[in-house]
Amino acid sequence: MADTFKKMKAYVTGQEEEEKGIIDQVKDEATCCKDMSWSTRIKGFLICVAVGFGLSLLGTIMIFVGNFIAFGILYSCGTITAICSSFFLMGPWKQLKKMIDPNRLIATIVMIITIVLTFLAAFLWESGGLCILFVILQFLAFAWYCLSYIPYARECVIKTATSCC
Repeated sequence: MADTFKKMKAYVTGQEEEEKGIIDQVKDEATCCKDMSWSTRIKGFLICVAVGFGLSLLGTIMIFVGNFIAFGILYSCGTITAICSSFFLMGPWKQLKKMIDPNRLIATIVMIITIVLTFLAAFLWESGGLCILFVILQFLAFAWYCLSYIPYARECVIKTATSCC
C-alpha cells in the first residue's frame, strides 16, 4: 500500500523513480551489516577470524596425522572464513570491490585459483601432495593480499627479499 502511494506521489510531482538495475539491487542486499552496531560488527569480525584461524590450525594438525586431504580442505575453509570476516567491517560489496582493485587483483585471482585447486586436489584428484602445494601457494597469495592493505608493506617485503638474495 505504501509503495502505491510513493508511486502516485512520484507521478503527481513529476519525480518518477527510475527502476533499479540488478547491480543496484545486489548492492542494497549486500549491505547486510548496515543495521549492526559497530561493536556487533567487531564481534562478528573477531568470531570469523577466530573460526578461520581455528579451521586452519585444525587443518595443520591434520598434517601430523597424515591426512593431507583434510588439511587442504580445512585450511582452505579457514582462509575463506578469514576473508569473509571483513564483510562485517565494511560489508560484502565494498570488500569485493576492494578485492578487485588493481593493486590486489593478481593476489585475489591467485588466491581464488589456489583455493579452487586445493578443493579439486582434495575431492576430485584425492592427492595430498597437491593439496600441500596448493595450500602453500594459497598462503603466499593470501599474505600478499593482506600486505596490500598496509601502506608500503609490499615494498618492504620486496626490498628485504632482494637484499637477502
